[in-house]
Amino acid sequence: MRLGLKPAAGVAALVMAATACGGGGSGDETVELRFSWWGADDRHETTQEVIKRFEEANPDIKVTGEYTDWSSYWDRLATNTAANDAPDIITQEERYLREYADRGALLDLNEVGDQLDTSKLDQLVMGGGELDGGLYAVPTGVNAFTVMADPQAFEEAGVEMPDDETWTWQDWVDTAAEISEKSGGDIIGTQDMAFNEQSFQIFARQREQSLYDKSGALNFDQSTMTEYWEYMQQVHEEGGAPGASKSVEVEAGGPDQSVLANNSGAMASFWTNQLGTMEETSGRDLELLRFPGESESAQAGTFFKPAMHYSISSETEHPEEAAKFVDFLVNDKQAGELILADRGLPANTDLRDELMSELPAADQESAEFLDEIEGDVAGAVPPPPIGAGDVVDITMRINEDLMFGDITPEQASKRWTSEVQDATGGGE
Repeated sequence: MRLGLKPAAGVAALVMAATACGGGGSGDETVELRFSWWGADDRHETTQEVIKRFEEANPDIKVTGEYTDWSSYWDRLATNTAANDAPDIITQEERYLREYADRGALLDLNEVGDQLDTSKLDQLVMGGGELDGGLYAVPTGVNAFTVMADPQAFEEAGVEMPDDETWTWQDWVDTAAEISEKSGGDIIGTQDMAFNEQSFQIFARQREQSLYDKSGALNFDQSTMTEYWEYMQQVHEEGGAPGASKSVEVEAGGPDQSVLANNSGAMASFWTNQLGTMEETSGRDLELLRFPGESESAQAGTFFKPAMHYSISSETEHPEEAAKFVDFLVNDKQAGELILADRGLPANTDLRDELMSELPAADQESAEFLDEIEGDVAGAVPPPPIGAGDVVDITMRINEDLMFGDITPEQASKRWTSEVQDATGGGE
């Protein structure tokens, strides 16, 4: 078990041998639970209403919300966990799940199976909460990584929309370059997708490999990553993506400054749950496309990602009641009709279908897209290794060096692998 983790990784100060319990006293008539999450004000308000409905149905249980913004959330959770004062129910993100589970901070949900029904939860994402034979998290909802396209930009550039069931990676490069050329540079073909390692995840899965295996070790051939970086380099060399400096600027600006948001580009890569926001920001109807290369590969690379997870602290004094609350969050329509797609499209597939008409138009489109690609999804992506939070910065640095011409695709591949191994303790 590896010690000395960086604070940014989440639980650097976690005391591994902790046995003290938190929460309300065992003699209380009313069970008191604490539930933590991150997000903006509208999520906080909605979640408080969900809690209210749960308490009305379960008057013997009181739930106190603990919420903050994303950047503050992990420091607070690490501090509380180290002090044996973790919330009973914890909202988790995949990059930190293994870290908390490996240190015994999370309850194996198989132990409370009578209170938490997982039979209706999407099996294509359930694997994201499984570690070493235990179940340490259930998905809040489901997303998929896509190529988001602007049909109006394609039309203005005089380029046909691609057939996403057949297009190849070379087609993606050529299409992006054609848009930039035919529009005289007024419309850029595509925003750089290599800042997000999930685009490589899809590329690797198309070759029956993956970013990580179930143990958290790297699980791809070096030649696969080199080939991937070659396509990323080519799209820049042929003018299909913004120049290096502009690409860095666009990435730093987030979704609100993307080429789709300001109508300056035709394609960018985003998660399905971002479609509504992107359409609102851009003022246009956008379309979700499969990643290139799906049809020519041994298996599709596309995957369903848990938008977030719900976990239960191993230190809770009330595991049964905590599990009952998690069950309400993921399976009860009273919760689902409030949350809708805020935490991804409902993980409960029956609930997803039942609430379809109540979802905003963009979320309905996302749900339909997930239905279309579901048959191609080749199983769940396992949880990333401890230290995976560092992979974001590693990927960005290496991608920048490649764009500026400081390294070759082969060097990018070797450096990425080496630095990620150092950060995560993983190997090929």
